Amino acid sequence: MRILRVFGLLVLLAALACGYLFYRIETPYQGFQDPVYVDLPHGMTTDAIAAMLVKAGVARSRFDFLLARMTHRGPVLQAGEYRFDRAASPRDVLDRIARGDIFFLPLVVPEGRNMFEIGADIERLGLFPAAQFVAAARNPEMIRDLDPEAPTLEGYLFPDTYRLNRRSTPESVCHLMTAKFREAWRNIQSGNVHRSVTLASLVEKEAKVPEDRPRIAAVFENRLRIGMKLDCDPTTIYAAMLDHHYRGTIYRSDLESENPYNTYRHAGLPPGPIASPGMASIHAVLHPAETEALYFVLRPDGSGLHQFSNTREAHMTAAEKYHRGLKKVR
Repeated sequence: MRILRVFGLLVLLAALACGYLFYRIETPYQGFQDPVYVDLPHGMTTDAIAAMLVKAGVARSRFDFLLARMTHRGPVLQAGEYRFDRAASPRDVLDRIARGDIFFLPLVVPEGRNMFEIGADIERLGLFPAAQFVAAARNPEMIRDLDPEAPTLEGYLFPDTYRLNRRSTPESVCHLMTAKFREAWRNIQSGNVHRSVTLASLVEKEAKVPEDRPRIAAVFENRLRIGMKLDCDPTTIYAAMLDHHYRGTIYRSDLESENPYNTYRHAGLPPGPIASPGMASIHAVLHPAETEALYFVLRPDGSGLHQFSNTREAHMTAAEKYHRGLKKVR
């Protein structure tokens, strides 16, 4: 009987010990007020990670985190920066680090964004001023490796969703985006990259619906072939942005600007792209539609489709219909 009592006591003590340990690794703890960031370098030991978590107020003690690790030894702990903004148990913290749930800032770059707009998006994320990003995009050393003909990285900042972090710099973001462009272009390897991307950027800004892209590309190609000015509104807007006086709409002074990007004033393509074209616009430039059209204007039905015309007379009629449609809407 005495042996049974001793055995029962040991079982009870073991159960209490297990319960206590379970309590330690499953009880949420928060030793911070504002959100904290813990940056774990590659090659850190579990003990060193535990020390960093305690210092940041994420874990109550190194013992708690090491205990949680003992109960879950399989997964590799992932390096990276982690953000903690609420109480979490040692087990929860361990699970986050094991699955690599690192902190990142999503930068969504849709087709047609230019470097000024991308810079403003980054500034809104709180990383660095837009002007610093634009300066990096104009850095001759970065441009030289990509396309010696390009005046800036405009057009090569590939539209995609990027995961940035608090260590991201203007240069690293430019490298990230241009690397994505290189990857996309490797699957094409057709035509002159500078000419293709420049023309595709115009198509991207003009097209409202996918089916119009090859036809708009064809109109521009037809005009270029006969030496006719492109008269592309988005280039005039971009020229005004470069000159720091775009006012939200196009004025006569913008149309008369001598800026080389203004295709109302200068024949041929502008010096470089005016935005980041997507793959659909690049493909449209490489495979334009078969048409003799020289003009296009939006249809007044709100569909986003354009009316294409071979002659100026037909274009003026289509343009008049569009303007009458605008007046009705107003």
